[in-house]
Amino acid sequence: QVQLSESGGGLVQPGGSLSLSCAASGTIFRIIVMGWYRQAPGKQRELVATITGGSIVNYADSVKGRFTISRDNAENTVYLQMNSLKPEDTAVYSCNVRAYSDYRNWGEYWGQGTQVTVSS
Repeated sequence: QVQLSESGGGLVQPGGSLSLSCAASGTIFRIIVMGWYRQAPGKQRELVATITGGSIVNYADSVKGRFTISRDNAENTVYLQMNSLKPEDTAVYSCNVRAYSDYRNWGEYWGQGTQVTVSS
């Protein structure tokens, strides 16, 4: 099993910045991809950004140029730097990790979620 520990989030004014981090621990043979998703009230969960072990990144169009995802492979940690935040970025942000526990078996894991609120 893999456990995810998230930190960061909170309340920020429009135009401000916040950072999130998510550390994976447990039985990890190899991490395939790490990423962040978000869910706003009344909306479906959506992808924010993902990053592979080879540092290939993917962003939602709505956050391109404002958010930056990065990872520390040695620490199995993924980060999300969020700049120029807008009220529409308000959501619960959840960390997602797909990882092999051995050479054959892999699973998908979710963090508990952290609230990001952008409001004046």
